[in-house]
Amino acid sequence: QVQLVESGGGLVEAGGSLRLSCVASGDIFRINAMGWYRQAPRKQRELAAAITSVGTITYADSVTGRFTISRDNAKNAAYLQMNSLKPEDPAVHYCAADENGLLVMDYWGKGTLVTVSS
Repeated sequence: QVQLVESGGGLVEAGGSLRLSCVASGDIFRINAMGWYRQAPRKQRELAAAITSVGTITYADSVTGRFTISRDNAKNAAYLQMNSLKPEDPAVHYCAADENGLLVMDYWGKGTLVTVSS
């Protein structure tokens, strides 16, 4: 099994920045892609960004140009740098990981809340 723990959420003013971190533990050899999903109130969970083990990156249109995903395999960690945060960005952000690189996620963290004040 793989455990994912997120950190870095919080309250930020519109236009500000936050950096989310996710650390994996357990059977980390199983992990291929790591990604960040977000779920706003009364909305479905959606992909924000993901990065595979070979560095292929995917961004949602809504975050392209504002968010940057990165990964440090030596630390078993993934990061999401969020800049130019907007009032519509507040959500619980979840770290996720898959075993095959196809972004069908097998493992999920418990989430970290990002709130943006306008």
